Amino acid sequence: MDGTGTAGVPRDVLRSAIELYLDLHAHPELSGAESRTAARLARWMERYGCTVTREVGGHGVVGVLRNGPGPTVMLRAELDALPVDEQTGVPYASTVPGVMHACGHDLHMAAAAGALAQLAGDRAAWSGTLLVVGQPAEETLTGARAMRADGLYERFGTPEVVLAQHSAPLPAGTVAHGRGPLLAGSTAMDVIIHGRGGHAGAPQLTVDPVPAAAAVVLRLQTVVSRETAPAEQVVLSVGSLHAGQRGNVIPDEAELSLCVRAFSDAALDRVTAAVERIVRAECAASGCPKDPEFVVTARSPVLLPDATTTAAVRRAHEDLFGAHRVVDWQPATATEDFPWFGTEADGVRTAYWMLGVTGARQWRTALDGGAPPPSNHAPDFAPDLRTALPTGIAAMTAAARHILRRADTGEPDLPDTGRRTC
Repeated sequence: MDGTGTAGVPRDVLRSAIELYLDLHAHPELSGAESRTAARLARWMERYGCTVTREVGGHGVVGVLRNGPGPTVMLRAELDALPVDEQTGVPYASTVPGVMHACGHDLHMAAAAGALAQLAGDRAAWSGTLLVVGQPAEETLTGARAMRADGLYERFGTPEVVLAQHSAPLPAGTVAHGRGPLLAGSTAMDVIIHGRGGHAGAPQLTVDPVPAAAAVVLRLQTVVSRETAPAEQVVLSVGSLHAGQRGNVIPDEAELSLCVRAFSDAALDRVTAAVERIVRAECAASGCPKDPEFVVTARSPVLLPDATTTAAVRRAHEDLFGAHRVVDWQPATATEDFPWFGTEADGVRTAYWMLGVTGARQWRTALDGGAPPPSNHAPDFAPDLRTALPTGIAAMTAAARHILRRADTGEPDLPDTGRRTC
């Protein structure tokens, strides 16, 4: 390798990882359609010595790098982009109309790929097995469970630890760890309200689902404001409302897509039940000819990483970056399907941290009372690549190396579960 660059990442690794990022960002693919992205990541894995398997749980890709006896550690990154029309103005902007890496998944992939390259080039410093996983369909909260259902652990080995990081509107060059839950659990639901269509000039001959749907949206706001304790963090958002095609035709039905976010399964169940109650009541009040339909499209648990593993990874990051660049993360009501990779039944521990991506100028502007930095899912979301990517590579490499370090240089800083990996 040709010398050390930013954050201790070798310059050739960083240069290649930047090229990978630029290519991924310019060619985003939506959830369930990540074939090119998966192939690009698979080629990188093969380049650095992994045995690669494609099409795991959809377009998921798994690379296995064995390096003697020791624990198995999994690095997870997401493949999919969002249906967002990019407005960043960067020269490497999306070439796909209406599709953008607006959540940083391209950055996560490039960081995991860079960590693989570093670990593959320094095998004398660690021992064990490295799994590198490109997960499809995170944005629909279905990809992690699909990979598990397709035998991820049965086919490639159950990891002792799964590591992941996520872009966040924090100063680039920092990482943030939580002390408890990081992200909320969620339930996503589609609702169909049935009416009776007809001529817009004769509404008395119809049952119009549009005002029924509008009443549902307004009434749902009271679930949080009047049925939830102020101290309890709950979010209920209707992200899509669609009915009809033309102004002179009353449609037969209206469709809503919504999500509920909370920090306990009990709260998710309670709010989901309230949604059904309100929809049914508004449909009855409107005289709808058929009962509404409900389809839960996804559900994900609260993201609560293992406390002991998190503490160990945090120490590794403080040793690498200095304590001033490792900050605390307050629980946020965004959601993830990452928790499905580590369950109590599996005995798999997880560590997950936030990766700052906001450039210094944007951060100073926000501190001075100016515009806040663009957040994830915004059309102008643009990570500070020069600082965020090397930090992400270094953070992932340090976390994996800390767990996989050779027995003659120190035992992994993890509790003994009695499991042994050959």
